[in-house]
Amino acid sequence: MNNDELEYDSSGPVLIVGGYGTVGAALSELAAPELPLLLTGRHPEMGAAVARRHGATVRRWDLADPEPFGANVRAVVGAVNDPDDRVLRAAVRGGVPYVDITRWTTRLARAVTAATLAEPSAPVLFSSSWMGGVTSLVTAALVAERVGDVTSVDIAIRYDMQDSAGVDSVDFIDRLGYDYEVRRSGVPVTVAPLSDARWVDIAGSRTKVVRLDTPEQFTLPMTLGVDTATTRIGFSSNSATTALLAANKIGLFRWGRGDRWTSVRRSLLYSPGDGGSAQIRIDVAGDAGATSATIVDSRGQAHLTALGGFLGLRRVLAADAVAGVTFPELHPRPESALRELAEHGVEVLRA
Repeated sequence: MNNDELEYDSSGPVLIVGGYGTVGAALSELAAPELPLLLTGRHPEMGAAVARRHGATVRRWDLADPEPFGANVRAVVGAVNDPDDRVLRAAVRGGVPYVDITRWTTRLARAVTAATLAEPSAPVLFSSSWMGGVTSLVTAALVAERVGDVTSVDIAIRYDMQDSAGVDSVDFIDRLGYDYEVRRSGVPVTVAPLSDARWVDIAGSRTKVVRLDTPEQFTLPMTLGVDTATTRIGFSSNSATTALLAANKIGLFRWGRGDRWTSVRRSLLYSPGDGGSAQIRIDVAGDAGATSATIVDSRGQAHLTALGGFLGLRRVLAADAVAGVTFPELHPRPESALRELAEHGVEVLRA
């Protein structure tokens, strides 16, 4: 057990763990005009330029190194993998509002359990659904439009291969060798990644999408009473989709699941470009009707993820924020979140 100590300080900075990575730097840019910042990571010298640009402080906190870390802060945003829940545990112990935007489903389930058992005295927002919780926020807004009892939510992601991205952006590829549980008509079933292919129109682009394990498929049935929640992903490059499905067909993701094959797996998708856009289609159906929307962020996927984290930060710092574990789709005013997205250049296009 390490001795990390975070203490709540209402006049302190917001700690962004991983604050100068691709998403962290975008989040820092969004938060800096409003809040003082403390940025951490493995190599603080790499964050010096980001810190100077935003008047932030930068310090070393390597989550793989047992050396303890301490700070007095107003809130914490986890923008980097926290496999041993170090940041989460330190925030909860110190009564510090916490937002996480980086967990895959199994780690999210474990973290939710740990946080709940610790009975946090501050808000703990698990916002790791796709794009920092933006998909779940928009889903909640659609559900609020009186579609009745929600029978299904279908989320289709178009992953832009030309977009700038950090290496953590393709962490999901490490989960493609593991089946996962979803709800279908209210019943738990196990499905395989990259299965159930279909073609979907996403912002005018016909995209082939396949199943992917994402946290909103775990949370939406519990939080919004969704009978069937499905997330699929497709790629702006048809060759990338073909390569991924071919690798799956020969069993790469099953026999190549260990650390030894990480670079091989990630090489199939990780080739970031200079910039692209984020595009996601959400279809919601209920017993009283159906509705849909497409999210488009011309500034890219890292910006949209960071924006999700920033909206989460605003939420846990709000005067009416409630202590305890929550999720982005339980936002008390989802329509206000849509307005905030629009203020930052994100279009939510209605069908």
